[in-house]
Amino acid sequence: MTDLEQQVFTQVRAIIGNEEQVIGRRGILLPLKKAIIADGDIQNVIDIVSSDPALSAHLLWRSSTADQVSALANKNRSLKDALVRFGQVNIYRYAFTFYLKERFDELNEPYKKLACGYWSLTESIAADCVDSLHHINNDEIVPDEVQTLALFSVFGDIIALTAFAYLNSEVDKPYPLSVLKSVIEHQQQRLTMDAFESLGLDEELRDEFLIAHNLRQTHQAASAGLVLRRTLAKRNLLLKPL
Repeated sequence: MTDLEQQVFTQVRAIIGNEEQVIGRRGILLPLKKAIIADGDIQNVIDIVSSDPALSAHLLWRSSTADQVSALANKNRSLKDALVRFGQVNIYRYAFTFYLKERFDELNEPYKKLACGYWSLTESIAADCVDSLHHINNDEIVPDEVQTLALFSVFGDIIALTAFAYLNSEVDKPYPLSVLKSVIEHQQQRLTMDAFESLGLDEELRDEFLIAHNLRQTHQAASAGLVLRRTLAKRNLLLKPL
Protein backbone atom coordinates (compact mmCIF):
# COMPACT_ATOMS: atom_id res chain seq x y z
CA MET A 1 0.00 0.00 0.00
CA THR A 2 1.02 3.61 -0.50
CA ASP A 3 1.53 5.83 2.54
CA LEU A 4 -1.86 7.44 1.92
CA GLU A 5 -3.58 4.06 1.66
CA GLN A 6 -1.89 2.89 4.85
CA GLN A 7 -3.09 6.05 6.60
CA VAL A 8 -6.68 5.51 5.47
CA PHE A 9 -6.49 1.81 6.33
CA THR A 10 -5.32 2.57 9.87
CA GLN A 11 -7.99 5.20 10.47
CA VAL A 12 -10.80 3.10 8.99
CA ARG A 13 -9.81 0.17 11.23
CA ALA A 14 -9.92 2.47 14.27
CA ILE A 15 -13.42 3.65 13.38
CA ILE A 16 -14.63 0.10 12.77
CA GLY A 17 -13.70 -0.58 16.38
CA ASN A 18 -16.29 1.97 17.54
CA GLU A 19 -19.79 0.53 17.19
CA GLU A 20 -21.47 3.91 17.68
CA GLN A 21 -19.80 5.28 14.56
CA VAL A 22 -20.71 2.50 12.15
CA ILE A 23 -24.10 1.28 13.36
CA GLY A 24 -27.31 3.29 13.47
CA ARG A 25 -29.68 3.30 16.44
CA ARG A 26 -28.32 1.16 19.28
CA GLY A 27 -31.12 1.64 21.80
CA ILE A 28 -32.63 -1.71 20.89
CA LEU A 29 -29.47 -3.60 19.92
CA LEU A 30 -27.76 -3.18 23.28
CA PRO A 31 -30.56 -4.55 25.51
CA LEU A 32 -31.32 -7.19 22.89
CA LYS A 33 -27.72 -8.42 22.99
CA LYS A 34 -27.76 -8.47 26.80
CA ALA A 35 -31.02 -10.43 26.86
CA ILE A 36 -29.68 -13.00 24.39
CA ILE A 37 -26.35 -13.37 26.21
CA ALA A 38 -28.26 -13.90 29.45
CA ASP A 39 -30.16 -16.68 27.67
CA GLY A 40 -33.24 -15.72 29.58
CA ASP A 41 -36.95 -15.88 28.88
CA ILE A 42 -37.82 -15.48 25.19
CA GLN A 43 -40.61 -13.19 26.33
CA ASN A 44 -38.00 -10.62 27.37
CA VAL A 45 -36.56 -10.69 23.85
CA ILE A 46 -40.05 -10.38 22.37
CA ASP A 47 -40.77 -7.35 24.56
CA ILE A 48 -37.55 -5.63 23.47
CA VAL A 49 -38.22 -6.24 19.77
CA SER A 50 -41.86 -5.14 20.15
CA SER A 51 -40.74 -1.77 21.52
CA ASP A 52 -39.68 -0.82 17.97
CA PRO A 53 -42.64 -1.26 15.58
CA ALA A 54 -40.40 -0.82 12.52
CA LEU A 55 -38.10 -3.62 13.65
CA SER A 56 -41.07 -5.84 14.50
CA ALA A 57 -42.54 -5.36 11.03
CA HIS A 58 -39.17 -6.05 9.46
CA LEU A 59 -38.73 -9.32 11.35
CA LEU A 60 -42.21 -10.47 10.34
CA TRP A 61 -41.27 -9.77 6.73
CA ARG A 62 -37.99 -11.65 7.12
CA SER A 63 -39.94 -14.56 8.53
CA SER A 64 -42.08 -14.77 5.42
CA THR A 65 -39.06 -14.68 3.09
CA ALA A 66 -37.19 -17.49 4.85
CA ASP A 67 -40.02 -19.86 5.79
CA GLN A 68 -41.19 -20.37 2.21
CA VAL A 69 -38.95 -23.44 2.02
CA SER A 70 -39.90 -24.71 5.45
CA ALA A 71 -42.61 -27.11 6.54
CA LEU A 72 -43.73 -24.29 8.81
CA ALA A 73 -44.47 -21.97 5.91
CA ASN A 74 -47.36 -19.59 6.52
CA LYS A 75 -47.58 -20.72 10.14
CA ASN A 76 -45.88 -17.65 11.64
CA ARG A 77 -48.91 -15.43 12.09
CA SER A 78 -47.57 -13.43 15.02
CA LEU A 79 -44.31 -11.78 16.00
CA LYS A 80 -43.94 -14.27 18.84
CA ASP A 81 -44.32 -17.21 16.43
CA ALA A 82 -41.66 -15.74 14.15
CA LEU A 83 -39.17 -14.96 16.92
CA VAL A 84 -39.52 -18.37 18.53
CA ARG A 85 -38.83 -19.98 15.17
CA PHE A 86 -35.83 -17.74 14.44
CA GLY A 87 -33.97 -18.59 17.61
CA GLN A 88 -32.29 -15.83 19.57
CA VAL A 89 -29.05 -15.71 17.58
CA ASN A 90 -30.90 -15.19 14.31
CA ILE A 91 -33.09 -12.54 15.93
CA TYR A 92 -29.98 -10.54 16.78
CA ARG A 93 -28.48 -11.01 13.31
CA TYR A 94 -31.67 -9.79 11.65
CA ALA A 95 -31.91 -6.82 14.03
CA PHE A 96 -28.26 -5.94 13.47
CA THR A 97 -28.66 -5.82 9.69
CA PHE A 98 -31.87 -3.79 10.07
CA TYR A 99 -30.12 -1.05 12.04
CA LEU A 100 -27.02 -1.25 9.87
CA LYS A 101 -29.12 -0.47 6.81
CA GLU A 102 -30.87 2.32 8.69
CA ARG A 103 -27.47 3.94 9.16
CA PHE A 104 -27.20 4.44 5.38
CA ASP A 105 -29.79 7.22 5.54
CA GLU A 106 -27.34 9.29 7.60
CA LEU A 107 -24.51 9.01 5.05
CA ASN A 108 -23.60 11.79 2.66
CA GLU A 109 -23.39 11.14 -1.05
CA PRO A 110 -21.84 9.31 -2.78
CA TYR A 111 -21.49 6.98 0.22
CA LYS A 112 -25.23 6.56 0.72
CA LYS A 113 -25.73 5.48 -2.89
CA LEU A 114 -22.78 3.09 -2.73
CA ALA A 115 -23.92 1.57 0.57
CA CYS A 116 -27.44 1.08 -0.80
CA GLY A 117 -25.89 -0.57 -3.85
CA TYR A 118 -24.02 -3.00 -1.62
CA TRP A 119 -27.24 -3.69 0.25
CA SER A 120 -29.19 -4.41 -2.95
CA LEU A 121 -26.47 -6.90 -3.83
CA THR A 122 -26.76 -8.46 -0.37
CA GLU A 123 -30.53 -8.85 -0.62
CA SER A 124 -30.14 -10.42 -4.05
CA ILE A 125 -27.59 -12.91 -2.71
CA ALA A 126 -29.88 -13.77 0.22
CA ALA A 127 -32.85 -14.32 -2.10
CA ASP A 128 -30.79 -16.59 -4.36
CA CYS A 129 -29.59 -18.63 -1.38
CA VAL A 130 -33.07 -19.13 0.03
CA ASP A 131 -34.38 -20.07 -3.42
CA SER A 132 -31.57 -22.59 -3.82
CA LEU A 133 -32.84 -24.50 -0.78
CA HIS A 134 -35.76 -25.75 -2.90
CA HIS A 135 -33.23 -27.82 -4.84
CA ILE A 136 -31.17 -29.06 -1.89
CA ASN A 137 -32.44 -32.24 -0.31
CA ASN A 138 -31.34 -31.62 3.26
CA ASP A 139 -33.96 -30.92 5.91
CA GLU A 140 -31.24 -30.12 8.46
CA ILE A 141 -30.36 -26.84 6.74
CA VAL A 142 -32.05 -23.98 8.60
CA PRO A 143 -33.43 -21.35 6.16
CA ASP A 144 -33.04 -18.50 8.67
CA GLU A 145 -29.38 -19.38 9.23
CA VAL A 146 -28.84 -19.30 5.47
CA GLN A 147 -30.64 -15.98 5.11
CA THR A 148 -28.94 -14.28 8.07
CA LEU A 149 -25.54 -15.44 6.90
CA ALA A 150 -26.20 -14.24 3.35
CA LEU A 151 -27.06 -10.78 4.69
CA PHE A 152 -23.41 -10.54 5.78
CA SER A 153 -22.00 -11.60 2.38
CA VAL A 154 -20.18 -8.29 1.72
CA PHE A 155 -20.25 -7.15 5.34
CA GLY A 156 -16.65 -5.95 5.45
CA ASP A 157 -17.10 -3.74 2.39
CA ILE A 158 -20.20 -2.11 3.85
CA ILE A 159 -18.61 -1.47 7.23
CA ALA A 160 -15.42 -0.11 5.64
CA LEU A 161 -17.48 2.23 3.47
CA THR A 162 -19.54 3.57 6.37
CA ALA A 163 -16.35 4.02 8.41
CA PHE A 164 -14.73 5.86 5.52
CA ALA A 165 -17.78 8.11 5.20
CA TYR A 166 -17.50 8.94 8.89
CA LEU A 167 -13.76 9.61 8.51
CA ASN A 168 -14.29 12.02 5.61
CA SER A 169 -17.00 13.87 7.52
CA GLU A 170 -14.46 14.64 10.26
CA VAL A 171 -11.47 15.82 8.20
CA ASP A 172 -10.90 19.18 6.52
CA LYS A 173 -9.70 17.65 3.26
CA PRO A 174 -11.60 14.45 2.37
CA TYR A 175 -9.67 11.45 1.11
CA PRO A 176 -10.42 10.33 -2.46
CA LEU A 177 -12.84 7.42 -2.73
CA SER A 178 -10.32 5.71 -5.00
CA VAL A 179 -8.04 5.31 -1.99
CA LEU A 180 -10.68 3.36 -0.09
CA LYS A 181 -11.37 1.24 -3.16
CA SER A 182 -7.70 0.25 -3.30
CA VAL A 183 -7.61 -0.45 0.46
CA ILE A 184 -10.66 -2.71 0.25
CA GLU A 185 -9.23 -4.51 -2.76
CA HIS A 186 -6.05 -5.41 -0.88
CA GLN A 187 -7.33 -5.65 2.71
CA GLN A 188 -10.90 -6.90 2.33
CA GLN A 189 -10.47 -9.98 4.51
CA ARG A 190 -8.68 -8.12 7.31
CA LEU A 191 -11.30 -5.35 7.37
CA THR A 192 -14.08 -7.94 7.43
CA MET A 193 -12.56 -9.87 10.32
CA ASP A 194 -12.04 -6.58 12.19
CA ALA A 195 -15.73 -5.82 11.72
CA PHE A 196 -16.87 -9.21 13.01
CA GLU A 197 -14.65 -8.95 16.07
CA SER A 198 -15.25 -5.30 16.94
CA LEU A 199 -19.01 -5.35 16.49
CA GLY A 200 -19.56 -8.35 18.74
CA LEU A 201 -21.20 -10.71 16.27
CA ASP A 202 -21.44 -14.38 17.18
CA GLU A 203 -18.55 -16.71 16.43
CA GLU A 204 -20.73 -19.16 14.52
CA LEU A 205 -21.65 -16.41 12.05
CA ARG A 206 -17.99 -15.56 11.55
CA ASP A 207 -17.05 -19.22 11.10
CA GLU A 208 -19.81 -19.86 8.58
CA PHE A 209 -18.79 -16.67 6.77
CA LEU A 210 -15.27 -18.07 6.39
CA ILE A 211 -16.72 -21.33 5.08
CA ALA A 212 -18.88 -19.38 2.62
CA HIS A 213 -15.83 -17.57 1.26
CA ASN A 214 -13.84 -20.82 0.97
CA LEU A 215 -11.41 -19.66 3.67
CA ARG A 216 -12.33 -22.56 5.95
CA GLN A 217 -13.54 -26.06 5.16
CA THR A 218 -16.29 -28.12 6.81
CA HIS A 219 -17.66 -31.65 6.69
CA GLN A 220 -21.09 -30.50 7.88
CA ALA A 221 -23.52 -31.12 5.02
CA ALA A 222 -26.05 -28.77 6.63
CA SER A 223 -23.62 -25.83 6.75
CA ALA A 224 -25.23 -22.54 5.78
CA GLY A 225 -21.78 -21.47 4.62
CA LEU A 226 -21.71 -24.15 1.92
CA VAL A 227 -25.07 -22.95 0.62
CA LEU A 228 -23.82 -19.37 0.43
CA ARG A 229 -20.48 -20.42 -1.08
CA ARG A 230 -22.20 -21.74 -4.21
CA THR A 231 -23.94 -18.41 -4.78
CA LEU A 232 -20.84 -16.31 -4.07
CA ALA A 233 -18.72 -18.46 -6.38
CA LYS A 234 -21.21 -18.05 -9.22
CA ARG A 235 -21.09 -14.27 -8.72
CA ASN A 236 -17.27 -14.22 -8.40
CA LEU A 237 -17.58 -12.62 -4.95
CA LEU A 238 -15.37 -14.92 -2.87
CA LEU A 239 -12.88 -13.07 -0.65
CA LYS A 240 -9.27 -13.29 -1.67
CA PRO A 241 -7.16 -15.04 0.99
CA LEU A 242 -4.58 -12.92 2.81
